[in-house]
Amino acid sequence: MSTIAIHNSLTGRKEPLTTLEPGHVRMYVCGMTVYDFCHVGHARSLIVFDVVRRYLRHRGYRVTHVRNITDIDDKIIARAAENGESIGALTERFIAAMHEDCAALGVERPEHEPRATEYVAEIVAMIGKLIANGYAYAVAGGDVLYSVAKFDGYGRLSGKRLADLRAGARVEVDEGKRDPLDFVLWKRAKPGEPAWDSPWGLGRPGWHIECSAMSVALLGDHFDIHGGGMDLKFPHHENEIAQTCAACGSKFVDTWMHNGFVNVNAEKMSKSLGNFFTVREVLPHLRPEVMRAFVLSSHYRGPINYSDDNLRQADASLERLYVALRDVVPTSPVVHGAATEKFKAAMDDDFNTPEALAALQALARDLNVAKGAGDGAKAAVLAAELVCLAGVVGLLGHEPEAWLRTRPAKVLGDGTTAAAEPDAAEIDALVEARMAARKARDFKESDRIRDALLARGVLLEDGPQGTSWRYR
Repeated sequence: MSTIAIHNSLTGRKEPLTTLEPGHVRMYVCGMTVYDFCHVGHARSLIVFDVVRRYLRHRGYRVTHVRNITDIDDKIIARAAENGESIGALTERFIAAMHEDCAALGVERPEHEPRATEYVAEIVAMIGKLIANGYAYAVAGGDVLYSVAKFDGYGRLSGKRLADLRAGARVEVDEGKRDPLDFVLWKRAKPGEPAWDSPWGLGRPGWHIECSAMSVALLGDHFDIHGGGMDLKFPHHENEIAQTCAACGSKFVDTWMHNGFVNVNAEKMSKSLGNFFTVREVLPHLRPEVMRAFVLSSHYRGPINYSDDNLRQADASLERLYVALRDVVPTSPVVHGAATEKFKAAMDDDFNTPEALAALQALARDLNVAKGAGDGAKAAVLAAELVCLAGVVGLLGHEPEAWLRTRPAKVLGDGTTAAAEPDAAEIDALVEARMAARKARDFKESDRIRDALLARGVLLEDGPQGTSWRYR
């Protein structure tokens, strides 16, 4: 098995993947805080790490993937109060919505999907270890805080210096912090809020400690990969390292992976900025596989710009692949050729999906050449390789004819309406009328029908097998 190289955020360089247990990758990825619908920024992270998991399995690894759910949080409490519903009802509703969005985007379920409220005992135990080890302290009223200054190496992941952080920090009145950088591990209960019992009184976990306790419980105190969005690098992941290493005396994680932001007009897409689109707002206007192709068109570590033009380009790229597969029955078993080597080299190089997609496009061009030359046997072999490789990253999951004959929903801001496009029955009837006109040598009428359909977004293609059509 050749080496997969992954950029490690902790060291700032690409490193060969080595696993603590031969052939087994243990990976934890920070998931959703379930008080609202997933937006496109969340979709990127979900798709990126779904592809990482898929590719590792394709390369022969057994993967244990943990993606947590934060189901208790200040934002959750506030949203439930605002809606006049229970916290349980709110979180169950948005967990179900998240699963629906993931299914639409082709994101597979992880092996484990722990909820913070199911791991309060483990969280309390880890906080107890931190206090015993001298890294945490309780304050009057029931809060427990982590003492950042006690942990050597704090800031290594994010590249931040304690002196710089401390210079810009503020301490709330009566917060009881020994240092402005200290962060909460256990929050004392406020009237009307959900609370659990602990040695420090009724309260609930802080956000950062949740992931430390859940990852250790399910993967052990030292595992292979930890992932999440770039916005989590500081303070969340930095705090996870400090907590887990101090509590367990272990290295915690070998490789840290962070996906880049989704930008809109050069600004990070986020709920706080109000410039976000939810997945369920977008998908009625866009075939889900196009969203997946859009995300994979940029390297996971860099920014990606969400725009109508980029979505249309992703749609067109997918269409080229489906057109190449049209009227070809792939062979079985798959024969892997030069395209597979190019695809593998790209994915082995820090999951370089843009280069991997380029290999798919080159393979599609070869397939079209074989079809044009009438070499059906070669076309069938190339089609099988194309479907196999695309499937590794979760693409080309539809029958070509079904894809090409499904009206492509318009991306946001496109300006056209679905009513402008004819349905399949009308198109088939017009194709038959055109064939009759051609048979009668009424080429003027034949051309009129073709041009009228083209104006309405339908492209006719004449070939040896007759006339086929697809939406543009």
